[in-house]
Amino acid sequence: MTTVRTATAADLAGAAAIYDAEVRGGISTFDLEPPPESYWQHRLDSTEAGDHFLVADHGGEVVGFAYAAPYRPRPGYRLTRETSLYLAESARGQGLGRRLYDELLARVRADGIHVALALIALPNPASVALHEACGFEHLGTMREVGRKFDRWLDTAWYQRLLG
Repeated sequence: MTTVRTATAADLAGAAAIYDAEVRGGISTFDLEPPPESYWQHRLDSTEAGDHFLVADHGGEVVGFAYAAPYRPRPGYRLTRETSLYLAESARGQGLGRRLYDELLARVRADGIHVALALIALPNPASVALHEACGFEHLGTMREVGRKFDRWLDTAWYQRLLG
């Protein structure tokens, strides 16, 4: 059975492994090198309202994660969060992304956050479908703003008003 829960320090290596696989072989992140452990520790340690770090745990193994973090550092954006979600390849297509997002967005909303934003690298039909199923609306597409694997990539902004 897979459970969705708050991440702990013991989950950081599992989350990093999922992300690092996407750094090396996918386009869902424009990172070109895996980030240091401190990147993940910072996400875990945040106590700001609206910041959350969740994992999908299958028998003690992290098979996915989602987090909400500040959109921009200026105080006027304090009620907006940018969300991210990653799944291990073996965990895709099982509804875990939806479970992670449902829990994450409920927690973010409960903290009084007004808007959730997501930036999706294109093409990524599975991520687009997940965000739309979770109530996000497409705001716009930025053409050729990222470069990875010797090709230009577009990104699309998605938004969900939370209340």
